[in-house]
Amino acid sequence: MDQVPGPLSVPLMSSRRSLTHRRRTSRVSTAATESETIGTEWKERSQSRLKLGYSVSSCSSFSQTYKPSNVLENKPSDQASRWSSESNHPPQYLILKLDKTSIVTSIMFGKYEKAHVCNLKKFQVLGGLDEDHMSELCSSGLVNNHVPETFQLKHTTHGHQFPCNYIKIVPLLSWGPSFNFSIWYVELHGQDNETIVQPALKWFTDFRERQAMRLCLKHLRQHGYVDEFEGLQKKSRVQLEDPLLTELYKLLVVSHDSAGAEKVLDDAAREGLFVDYIAKQSITAEWKALKPNCSGKPTWPGIRGGHQMLIDSETQTIYLFGGWDGLKDLADLWCYDILSEQWTCLSTNTELQGGPCARSCHKMCIDCVNKKIYTLGRFVDSQARQSAQGHLKNDFYCYDIGSNTWAQLSDDTAASGGPQLVFDHQVSLQVSFVSGICHV
Repeated sequence: MDQVPGPLSVPLMSSRRSLTHRRRTSRVSTAATESETIGTEWKERSQSRLKLGYSVSSCSSFSQTYKPSNVLENKPSDQASRWSSESNHPPQYLILKLDKTSIVTSIMFGKYEKAHVCNLKKFQVLGGLDEDHMSELCSSGLVNNHVPETFQLKHTTHGHQFPCNYIKIVPLLSWGPSFNFSIWYVELHGQDNETIVQPALKWFTDFRERQAMRLCLKHLRQHGYVDEFEGLQKKSRVQLEDPLLTELYKLLVVSHDSAGAEKVLDDAAREGLFVDYIAKQSITAEWKALKPNCSGKPTWPGIRGGHQMLIDSETQTIYLFGGWDGLKDLADLWCYDILSEQWTCLSTNTELQGGPCARSCHKMCIDCVNKKIYTLGRFVDSQARQSAQGHLKNDFYCYDIGSNTWAQLSDDTAASGGPQLVFDHQVSLQVSFVSGICHV
């Protein structure tokens, strides 16, 4: 038996149909919005790739039939279809005048069908609203082949697009250093739609006026025209600089208050004002002379060479042993505390403490876990080698940092299967832990 809708079910069904309709309408509306957004983005991108019309305004020079107007036609198989300067001495340039005021986003260089010595290895592209005032938009170079190349041009400043009437190409270097410059073909791309260009032109014109006003304000302040400066600033409502810079100017230049200026900079640093700037800086090494921190009679190592130094990274202590002072080998042992910047003489002659004799050109390594230093080898001059008749021993010592004592591990490592007497060699140490035991 079919169920007949009651009085309550009819409004409910109507409500469901209404909800479904709203959902469908919402989906259609969302899809339409997304489609409109995609269409707008595609349109903007298409406009940024739009080929812009131009003519040749002027050039520095040209040779024979290689006229600047040749760059308007793309004829890669015609060797004569190019602009070629009469000289490679600067300045050489080619100025193009756009048919309409445009935002130029890229430039494309066509080339001859083969590599050519006159291709531009290095060039600059400038742009501006008039020929006498242009800014750099690009600095790059062409690969010396037949493949056309496109370069992106700077077309924004302070977050806004700016328009151009002129594009200036400045050759700097050809692939053949002694050859003149040649440009075969040029295409300019960007936007010339008035709905986009005119607002950009208005903003850029206002921006240049504000920049000119700032130059006037800077001139008045530098020459002490305080009343004129304040009057122009009030009338124009142009802010010369960041308020922090104005405050620093008043403290340093007007009041000569260096302490107050330092406080302002300290406060700014604590607020993180310089974080981005510091992060962008490249790290450079800087040398600092470490002057011994001692009172009374100076106590630090003398001048020497052929010595050995190593560091205990856990205690921040540097150890120095031996060397040659220009007259004799040395047998003194020193340590340097990095934190206190203080030298301490541990021994003036380690041989008297059962350690190694005076030596140079030896090698050392440190066990930071067990606090031990090992030393091996030394330099023996030719006269001593001849008198020893080949019976030179290669002793091996260990210094215990904690007890300040030496132990001879071997009277001659060669006799126990180790190396013969060596100098200017390398020694390394590897420490591993197995079940809590240190193995060297």
